[in-house]
Amino acid sequence: MAEPPILSWEGLGLIQGSGWLFQDIDLHVGPRDRIALIGRNGAGKTTLLKLIDNLIEADKGKRSIKPGTRVVMLQQEPDFTGYETLMDYALSGPDAPARHEVEAIAGQIGIDLTRTAKSASGGEKRRAALARALASDPDLLLLDEPTNHLDLAAIDWLEDWLNRYKGAFIVISHDRTFLTRLTRATMWLDRGSLRRKEVGFGGYEAWEEQVFAEEARAAEKLDAKLKLEAHWLERGVTARRKRNQGRLEKLWEMRAQRAAMLTPGGTAKLALKADDTKTKSVIVAEHVTKRFGDGENQRTIIRDFNLRIQRGDRIGIVGSNGAGKTTLLKLLTGEIQPDEGQVTLAKTLSGVMIDQQRSLLSPDKTVRQIIAEGGDWVDVRGVRKHVQGYLKEFLFDPAIVDMKVGVLSGGERSRLLLAREFARESNLLVLDEPTNDLDLETLDLLQEVIADYEGTVLIVSHDRDFLDRTVTVTLGLDGSGSVDIVAGGYADWEAKRKQRNAPGKAKPKADSAGAAPPPPPPPPKRTKLSYKDQRDYEILPKRIEELEAAIARDEEAMADPALYTRDPARFASLSDAIAKAREEKDAAEMRWLELAEQVEG
Repeated sequence: MAEPPILSWEGLGLIQGSGWLFQDIDLHVGPRDRIALIGRNGAGKTTLLKLIDNLIEADKGKRSIKPGTRVVMLQQEPDFTGYETLMDYALSGPDAPARHEVEAIAGQIGIDLTRTAKSASGGEKRRAALARALASDPDLLLLDEPTNHLDLAAIDWLEDWLNRYKGAFIVISHDRTFLTRLTRATMWLDRGSLRRKEVGFGGYEAWEEQVFAEEARAAEKLDAKLKLEAHWLERGVTARRKRNQGRLEKLWEMRAQRAAMLTPGGTAKLALKADDTKTKSVIVAEHVTKRFGDGENQRTIIRDFNLRIQRGDRIGIVGSNGAGKTTLLKLLTGEIQPDEGQVTLAKTLSGVMIDQQRSLLSPDKTVRQIIAEGGDWVDVRGVRKHVQGYLKEFLFDPAIVDMKVGVLSGGERSRLLLAREFARESNLLVLDEPTNDLDLETLDLLQEVIADYEGTVLIVSHDRDFLDRTVTVTLGLDGSGSVDIVAGGYADWEAKRKQRNAPGKAKPKADSAGAAPPPPPPPPKRTKLSYKDQRDYEILPKRIEELEAAIARDEEAMADPALYTRDPARFASLSDAIAKAREEKDAAEMRWLELAEQVEG
């Protein structure tokens, strides 16, 4: 028999702007629920948590709570204004936790609460807020992006704490691994309605696709406008996810090639002609060592590091805070020089840095000013696109083009920054914690954009699932100065660490910078092409050219600044045609690559 809820909302409604953000939502939380709250950026997830915590007042509905229930919320961006130290913040308010409880949590997650609030980093503030929330002995814990600014060690600790926690929690997070490991139910906030299913996040994507498929079938009976909306939703989620599956297969092939190139010492051994090496190698690190401090306080951050980064590599950098990730990134990009060894950068290297600080996003500017400097078109890596069509590629409603940046949610501002920076010409992309504040659908989009990027990518991230989906090589730092170089993503690096640290296992004789990776899987057995395969192999290149021409033609038509206001139906038709052509082109390219491999075999 199900236990009675500790908190309920009946008929919840909230007006935002000129309309309802939520209307007639029913919500029930049991005493041991572990719930993932999912929804697009701007759907109102944070607002819903604040309503549950009674921080804001609803316009309609009835809130019921079991007497004695303690609700505690970890806010996404806690306000430290007016507090001299982090401890002052942690012990503030009438419901402040006991000092010894806060200190116990702080000691476990590694935060000095005597640090002044003004000088504290984002990670230190997040740990202080976490210590306050967890030490408050909550019956219902509301977590808004709890892993933002946390390193891998702190995330592991938080997962372990929540697994042992006896109360209920609702969590908003972009970290798929975190959600999959912890949640047992999912609440999906979509277009003002709230759905709930008693499956953890691991079953969410299948449920989402099922809902969209049912909506698409129902829309066939309605008018064309609703059908178009359902079609966009289905394409924006399901089609993108299917394309990303194809890109994942290509990523695994690239990892296998990279594994074959890594020697036991962890350096890249390229079986290329000398002139080819010069062309393809964009960053070469040779016996790099970097130290900080003097005398007894001197610390070696990077020791005897060797790596050759090729054009097109996707490099992930992981490790605990203070292990040297930022130092390694600065060495690889030439921002700082090593104490020993050398880093050589290709003369043609031109980089774009996306650090998610949003310093470029003035709240008083409009979206149009940010993306197109106030105009109607934007140059996207040499291709002219209408600003509203380009916004749609990044999952924005084109109607937001003249809205102020300040009214956007944190996730929408992060997505706007990505749209701005990805438009610039570059052959090196540096992403520092790019997944913070992004919703899951935008993460799918970011994965797609990175996969299609023709240059080299360096990613610093604590998002384990995102790294597994995007990088070909992982550089793992443990704070000792050595750097693990592993072909693959976070899971591959974690497996290597567990293997090395297994009790009773003899340590390998190879250099600590990288044990020999497992050999790549054997290539599949080649067979003679069938008649259909041979025909596809011959005609697909021409079809790909036709699709590219169609895309270019339609994009040129959309570059007309007045098209959206003069003929919105035509604008929507062109957008849909471009999306269809791109999907067909992706499928055709994947099919031709598979056939080409068979021919080469």
